[in-house]
Amino acid sequence: MPPTLASLVHHSALKLTVRAGRDRLDTPVRWVHASELTDPVPYMEGGELLLITALNLDAEDPDAMRRYVKRLVGAGVAGLGFAVGVHYERLPEALADAAAEEGLPLLEVPRRTPFLAISKAVSAAIAADQYRAVTAGFAAQRELTKQALNDGPEGLLSALASQVDGWTALYDASGAVVATAPDWAGRRAARIVADVERLRERPAPASSVVGGGRAGGADGAGGADDEDRVELHSLGTGRRARGALAVGTAAALGTAERYAVHSAIALLTLTTERSRSLYAAEQRIGAAVLRMLLAGQPDHARGVAGDLYGGLLDAPYRMMLAEAASASAGRARAGGGAGSGDGADTVGTADAGAAAAALADAGGDLVAGLVEVVEFEAARSGEAVLVVPDGSRVVILAADGGAVVAACTRYAETVGIARSGSESGTDEDELVVGVSAPAGPVAAGAAYKQAEQALSVARRRGRVLVEHEEVAMGSVVPLLADDAVRAFADGLLRALHEHDATGRGDLVASLRAWLSRHGQWDAAAADLGVHRHTLRYRMRRVEEILGRSLDDPDVRMELWLALKATSAPAGG
Repeated sequence: MPPTLASLVHHSALKLTVRAGRDRLDTPVRWVHASELTDPVPYMEGGELLLITALNLDAEDPDAMRRYVKRLVGAGVAGLGFAVGVHYERLPEALADAAAEEGLPLLEVPRRTPFLAISKAVSAAIAADQYRAVTAGFAAQRELTKQALNDGPEGLLSALASQVDGWTALYDASGAVVATAPDWAGRRAARIVADVERLRERPAPASSVVGGGRAGGADGAGGADDEDRVELHSLGTGRRARGALAVGTAAALGTAERYAVHSAIALLTLTTERSRSLYAAEQRIGAAVLRMLLAGQPDHARGVAGDLYGGLLDAPYRMMLAEAASASAGRARAGGGAGSGDGADTVGTADAGAAAAALADAGGDLVAGLVEVVEFEAARSGEAVLVVPDGSRVVILAADGGAVVAACTRYAETVGIARSGSESGTDEDELVVGVSAPAGPVAAGAAYKQAEQALSVARRRGRVLVEHEEVAMGSVVPLLADDAVRAFADGLLRALHEHDATGRGDLVASLRAWLSRHGQWDAAAADLGVHRHTLRYRMRRVEEILGRSLDDPDVRMELWLALKATSAPAGG
């Protein structure tokens, strides 16, 4: 422990005598400071032993000494040392009385004891205390490592609780209590679950100090009524915590205990955070499973998946494709849009695990953020999930209706809200996600196509996430909001618009009414407010101008789509 006034008084070489504040000699001494200023308080930090000779003080003036001592006490000075035989042969009674009134420890320093000797004694004691703390910390680290290797996290928690003379608890990624030490600490750990959940919301690494359960009473942990001091520390190396450690003690941790806690955090992080090589290996297996599924080999895929991903293939799953908007647009320009293939060759055979590890470390990347959300939710819920990077694109397989799919939807909603609040519109690095309909192992190729189609629609519509059901059940009209489609429509109808511009008839509106009434002359003419013979004449003029027959169903379809495309709002 750090030096105290009592240890200095008992130091045989210093010959210090207590003149006031004997009941406060257990006060720790942070440092020794000598000052002859009439007001040294601005230069004090608190916890010092102040040494004076009263060179500039009227130490025999009671009022002056009361003001002086009161200032020292307010600054948190640990004690006052007065050297006799320098300016005053004896310790002034006014100073002694003022110190006694304020409860400030006052030590008489004999002339033969230099202030430097006191400074050296305190410095040596502080160094010895720090050395003991470091030595104890290393010993605790060895013991914690031994317990972690022999008995896992439970053994480590027990050893740590013994080291800090308190209790410890381990929480998983969801904030649930995994283990406690001693056993009676379970109830205390449960009381601060809400604090653990708040800690998880902060970027890792994070820590906080909270008040836990009572030290005594119903949980049988002693008789004191003082509230525990509980430190919470996040575990993990990513931006999201993989767990949390709680350390409950009766008082603030000392240096040695602090070393032990930091060692425990490092060891528990190793047990909760998968290594980069293990992560890469799992990703390579996942890439192989996905390639087999897309190649129409579900049985082989199930065999390779084993216990790691096998459960994912036993129930309907969703396939999701995610990429940055710029990459999605580039694929479309290169002819790789929706439905351009069955996906069997899109998952590269390169080191997918290394790519995933690099992707997970990318900061400020919305695709990387989605991957992190997926893996965090999978760890929290215990669901199997397959995440395979494919260049700038990420392929995700998750259980239909599960927590991972729900987390993806929430993440997309958050990104969408942020995007709508941006004045710059859709950025090139924004996220787009396409989600397939529920599928099984035998329909992986079809699910990939569906996800690609939904991804293309998300990009065209400026949406973050689109499910294939929306594409299949919605209208085809929003899909016409494309520059190429609009150019085709404008070209097809240009001659009719030019005719109408001369004031020689309203051919475009007449064509729209006639097509909307499925070629029924009377109904269409009534909509236009003209005679049916007038409408017949106009439709003959349409055929003459376009050089195409309206009896051809393909021509009618193209004209109707062109009319819809030119009236559809930009952006779909």
